[in-house]
Amino acid sequence: MSEITDFINRDFRPIDSRETVGSMQDFFAEVEFSHFPVTEEGVYIGSLASEDVETFDLSKTAGDYRFALEGFFARTNMTWFDVMEVFARNETNVTPVLDDKNQYVGYYELAEVIRFFNETPFLKEPGGIIIVEKPLVDFSMAQVVQIVEGNNGRLLGCFVSKATLDTVQATVKTGAGSINEIIQTFRRYDYEVISHHDEDNYLNNLRERSDYLDRYLNI
Repeated sequence: MSEITDFINRDFRPIDSRETVGSMQDFFAEVEFSHFPVTEEGVYIGSLASEDVETFDLSKTAGDYRFALEGFFARTNMTWFDVMEVFARNETNVTPVLDDKNQYVGYYELAEVIRFFNETPFLKEPGGIIIVEKPLVDFSMAQVVQIVEGNNGRLLGCFVSKATLDTVQATVKTGAGSINEIIQTFRRYDYEVISHHDEDNYLNNLRERSDYLDRYLNI
């Protein structure tokens, strides 16, 4: 599997603080970037949003709009999950990358990082998805993992997919093991199973009883 740093891109040089607004507008007209990094004497000073650049005065330079710079970035030692968080928090499709000495080394494109995510076992390997929910005070990620592995399931991934002040929802992907046994164990530990599964014997039994009751009442 590739390393996340394999996806650092250098196809376009960063915008220099001395560049004119006109050249920046021409650049953003040719690409589909929401933002792009700006450097001054080779040092990263922030990113400009394409929507903002459209409103700038053509007689000025990137450096004149220092107040509009957004200072987000990723580091070369970040995991892919940390990089995804930078994208999500800043609502961008381009994230500058700095090394541990704050030197600009390139940028990540969201589409490329998602392609890296597609190579992970969570998406690439076949398996079943289970979504469970529990009150926040009782939720335990360690217990979720234990339930899966305790039923001979192979955990391919698990993350908190939704959270409120009261509840936590986790999305679990498992390979091997009996989906039905895992689901029933979650219920025994008072997790609500949000996802629907053909293998769910509990719900299948409820449907059969409901159908039987309907037939009985219609006699």
